[in-house]
Amino acid sequence: MDFEEVREYAIGDDVRTIDWNVSAKMDRPFVKVFREEREMTLMLLIDLSASGVFGSVEQSKRERAAEIASVLAFSATQNNDKVGVLLYTDEVEHYIPPKKGRRHILRVIRDILFFKPKGRRTSHQAALDYLNRVQRRKTVVFMISDFLDEPTELFDTLALTNQRHDLISIALSDPREIELPKVGLITLEDAETGEMVEIDTGNKNTRHRYATRARQRQQEFDSHMRKKGLDWIQASTDQPYLPALRKLFARRASRH
Repeated sequence: MDFEEVREYAIGDDVRTIDWNVSAKMDRPFVKVFREEREMTLMLLIDLSASGVFGSVEQSKRERAAEIASVLAFSATQNNDKVGVLLYTDEVEHYIPPKKGRRHILRVIRDILFFKPKGRRTSHQAALDYLNRVQRRKTVVFMISDFLDEPTELFDTLALTNQRHDLISIALSDPREIELPKVGLITLEDAETGEMVEIDTGNKNTRHRYATRARQRQQEFDSHMRKKGLDWIQASTDQPYLPALRKLFARRASRH
């Protein structure tokens, strides 16, 4: 609700809207008039750190992020809402202010698909701090990332941003991040740090420990998000994401 004007009190007006300062000056009652703002602003925060290039199926996590962001952007423009995008690694790499129009949406999608980031690591804090500086008004924010190995402090930051905006997180994953195939000795590289590690996937205990740690990480993420009262969905590269989005929107609609 945005303040529009002050007018003289009329019978039937809500007394809670009386502007006592103006009424005292004019020596008769005046009320504040508000206008409901129907137009929304959608901001897409997309993690472009190096871990997003991984993919063991048809799409990488970054390609899945671009597809989900495109669907959300087109959905917003159908409702005549503004759409903006913020691409980040360990710093803000690219920012497009929210605007309307099909041409603007196509530019947003093009930049999401083809922008080449300079950084390799991840800092959600940098992205959220920048968002809070440039977006003064309440905004619907979709944060799309794989959220790998994040510190506990991240969830406090997400909760603080959610108090100012309407924040929804989309946690990307790949099936090979959950379970290793039995293919013998392999070398894995951390895409963000370059660290190399050799793993014997033929060892049953190794595969079991890997799967157990992956499940624990996902359960810890879900638990922290629930405790902070945040909205999120899990989106794997080998599963359709639309059913999860529909359930999320239905849950939010019933709550509001």
